[in-house]
Amino acid sequence: QVQLVESGGGLVQPGGSLRLSCVASESILSFNIMGWYRQAPGKQRDWVATLTRDGSTNYADSVKGRFTISRDNAKNTVYLQMNSLRPEDTAVYYCAAMRVGVSWGRGTQVTVSS
Repeated sequence: QVQLVESGGGLVQPGGSLRLSCVASESILSFNIMGWYRQAPGKQRDWVATLTRDGSTNYADSVKGRFTISRDNAKNTVYLQMNSLRPEDTAVYYCAAMRVGVSWGRGTQVTVSS
């Protein structure tokens, strides 16, 4: 079972930026898809962005143009660059690795508030 460890969350003002990192315990190229999801208090976990093995990316409409998913294969790390943050982006952000099933990290809290 792969281990995924997220980091980079924190408190940021509206309009600010954060970069989240997800370090995997094995090669991220062994997974069909790497992704980021988020869960706000009292809400379901929602998809944010995905990155396929061949490098294709997809984004939820709510983050398109503001967030960028990328990876460093040598470091087994996936990133989520988040710009122009809004209060509604406040959530726990989870990294996901998809092969036959889905493996999840424990999440990192992002709070956007003035």
